[in-house]
Amino acid sequence: MRISFLPAFSALALLAATGCNRSGSGPVAAAPAVPVQVAVAVQQDVPRLIESIGNVQALRTVTVKSQVDGIIARIHLQEGEELKAGDLLITLDRRPFENAVLQARAALATAKAQADQAAVDADRYSHLDQQSAISKESYAQYLTRAQTTRADVQAREAALANAELQLGYTEIRAPFAGRAGQLLLHEGALVKANDNNTSIITVNQLAPIAVAYAVPENSLALIRAALAGGRAEVAVTERATGLERTDGRLDFVDNTVDPATGTIMLKALFANADHALWPGQFVHVKTQVDLDHGAIVVPTTAVQNSQSGSTVYVVKADKTVELRPVQVTRTDGERTLLAAGVAAGETVVTDGQLRLLPGVKVEATTLGGAPAKPATKG
Repeated sequence: MRISFLPAFSALALLAATGCNRSGSGPVAAAPAVPVQVAVAVQQDVPRLIESIGNVQALRTVTVKSQVDGIIARIHLQEGEELKAGDLLITLDRRPFENAVLQARAALATAKAQADQAAVDADRYSHLDQQSAISKESYAQYLTRAQTTRADVQAREAALANAELQLGYTEIRAPFAGRAGQLLLHEGALVKANDNNTSIITVNQLAPIAVAYAVPENSLALIRAALAGGRAEVAVTERATGLERTDGRLDFVDNTVDPATGTIMLKALFANADHALWPGQFVHVKTQVDLDHGAIVVPTTAVQNSQSGSTVYVVKADKTVELRPVQVTRTDGERTLLAAGVAAGETVVTDGQLRLLPGVKVEATTLGGAPAKPATKG
């Protein structure tokens, strides 16, 4: 047997509408408004961001070593000092190298004197050879000596240039502007040429500076399109202090995807004139790849999802709520972009939806507890 509950439900609804009290003597007070939290939908340009964790790296770093064997005679810098390109850092004992230069100059002078004499002899004996006053064998010996002494002069010139170069290596200079690290050797220490086990100091370039980070491979197409269109802007936030930099420029996209992680490495450059970013720091990176113009934005908590789609409760001017279907463009963290369903300036419910039905009156407050502004007519 089929039982219908419609008459009973209608009677209850009629009783509520007439407001009868328990004794039937008169109407009761209207149901209290439901307290909810609300926010106002706004229209704004919203960037499309790819977020990741990055590591700050010096744009250039060099481990300073000696190119010649020698004793450190003087150190011209302090640990942690700001350096300019070409600044004198270390001076080695110059005396052995100055002596080598003097020896090379003397050897060159001797070689030139011998070459000049050999040239004169060859010229003189050429006349005797024309008169057949000397054997061909003897004349050939003079010619050979003239040629070998000229070659010896060239060798001595090269030896002098090399000795002067070695002397120049006794002054170790900063290859670029940067910041000095910790001194590992001091005056009196013996250094070996290009010693792989020992360095003197490390210099890092801090301005500009790079941030390296990885993004999923499915973001590669967006990254490349943004880079080609000049839209690839990068911002970083230092996680410990909250320091933010928004002047980043995407400068490098690696030429392969890491098959182990499914990510690709990127690098962004920051001016960092104040040296706020420091090599080794971990930062939160946001890469802008596009911009949604004029999007309607509401808090993500305002959007309710069901089998029938996404909906939003909108507070009307009479403080009652209306349930509207909405079309979601995308969700961006704590905010959601809508393509249709809500207009800019309308008030939406962000908390308390479980107690609501269409037409119910609400008492709206903002997230901070302040009364909400009057809703726009909907």
